[in-house]
Amino acid sequence: MSHKNPQDPVVSAPGPKPEQQTPPPSPPAQPPKTVTLPETELTQLKADAAKAAENWDKFLRAAADHENYRKRVAREKNELTGSAREAVINTLLPALDNLERALDHSPAGTPLHDGLLQVQKQFERALAEFGLAEITVKPGDIFNPNLHEAISHIESADQPDGAVIQQIQSGYKLGDKLLRPVRVVVSKGLPAEASAKTGNAADKPAVPEKKNSWFKSPFSK
Repeated sequence: MSHKNPQDPVVSAPGPKPEQQTPPPSPPAQPPKTVTLPETELTQLKADAAKAAENWDKFLRAAADHENYRKRVAREKNELTGSAREAVINTLLPALDNLERALDHSPAGTPLHDGLLQVQKQFERALAEFGLAEITVKPGDIFNPNLHEAISHIESADQPDGAVIQQIQSGYKLGDKLLRPVRVVVSKGLPAEASAKTGNAADKPAVPEKKNSWFKSPFSK
């Protein structure tokens, strides 16, 4: 005799499924009701809407003015900071120039030269933190009027016309701004007479040899 467990699932006998009931149709949408307000209330609503639009316009204008003011203050602050930095660096550049002159006139390898070199490097590192960068130029570079200042022009057989011969004073840039141009000596080439003398003799036309040295041309003086 089998005992049925009350927890066993109940299996129903197969049979026809009950028909699904269709939901009742939704009632037709009712048209919105028209509310008629008194003339006084309608006038007050229009006045309130106009006042709200006016206040919103004032808010947008005030927000735009505040943003423009904030940008202007930030720009003026940056300009003031840059001007102060530029003034301080311009004051210190002569001291840096004197260090370079002292290095040029001190024997290399001496304690004085090494000490001056260390001071110069420390000076340059400190100024580099403020955005100062030295403009480098070497003999043979083409003269650039945007970065160089020619203090003299001399004739040179080693450098072509318009090339830098010697740097006299260092130049510097502060960010993208030229703080001081490099002062250089520029070559103006050689005179035409010297260029002709130093030219290749093979390029010159050969003078025909006189076979009859006793003959004198009537066109010669």
